[in-house]
Amino acid sequence: MGRGWKIAVGVTVTLLALLAVNALLVGGRAESAETTVPGGRVLDLPDGEIQVVEGGPRDGDPIVLIHCYTCALDWWDGMRPALERRHRVVAMDLLGHGGSEKPASGYTPPRQAELVAQALERLQVRGATVVGHSLGGIVAVALAEQGPQLVDRVAIVDMPPDNSYGEFGFPENLAFIPVIGEARWTIKPDFSIREGLGVAFAPGFDVPDAFVEDVKRMNYTAYDETPTRDDEFLDEGSLDQRMRATRLPLLAIMGAEEQLVEGPQRALDQYATVPGARTRLIAGAGHSPSVEKPAETARLILAFAKSPPPPLGSAERDAAERGPRPQQGS
Repeated sequence: MGRGWKIAVGVTVTLLALLAVNALLVGGRAESAETTVPGGRVLDLPDGEIQVVEGGPRDGDPIVLIHCYTCALDWWDGMRPALERRHRVVAMDLLGHGGSEKPASGYTPPRQAELVAQALERLQVRGATVVGHSLGGIVAVALAEQGPQLVDRVAIVDMPPDNSYGEFGFPENLAFIPVIGEARWTIKPDFSIREGLGVAFAPGFDVPDAFVEDVKRMNYTAYDETPTRDDEFLDEGSLDQRMRATRLPLLAIMGAEEQLVEGPQRALDQYATVPGARTRLIAGAGHSPSVEKPAETARLILAFAKSPPPPLGSAERDAAERGPRPQQGS
């Protein structure tokens, strides 16, 4: 072996060793909660620390807002003023996101839902309209399953009901490869984060700087583990099946210019099979109508929050009591 090859091999081995050490440091790092938004406060709960922010009249019917993956509670800022005029509104950061605690493991939808339930119990919130955007939609459904006394109805914003609506592309998948993913996480520049977030909106939308900072606040474990745990949850039962079993009112909203979900209308059609479900396709919005079209999205949520639960017919009641049917091929 020539001297040049020896040098190349030595450099490669050194880089691999540094990447491995970096993976151990980045992947296993946990972080405590902190206040990151005006009016925010941290709740020290039995299973973790969660940042929440509240607004509106204390005696108003509650609306709970749960954000998307790689997001934080500030993604609801455009909608909150309209909701808070008559409703008590609670927005919170999920584990691994925003100002909430960032543990070294445990990013399953049921655990996230348990922390949301503990926060609502601490705040004495019951019978809420729970609105979940993307990942938040999964957590909202898990919350409805765990704590039906806390949830009066569920609104799902741009979260397809199962795993048949597309996957991340190759550049995004690189971030989840062991060692390589951790290395990319430590050196991610703002322009790269902004470009990655662009697919969460309709083409041409200007991604706010605050949303870039939200991604930078995450720890790598939350970024890496959350999609896998979400997929496993959906494999065990689709969201439309789960909502049918809860017998709670459902509103499903999708942006017509989705770049992450293949076939937003098909997703709405699947949700429409839930008895009494309401669906709405929002023109001019991508994956985040709560940010892109906040006034229109808020109007839909307010109308849904005021509406009485739709009555179940005898056949629908029997189907709900039997629970969800298994999917074909599952």
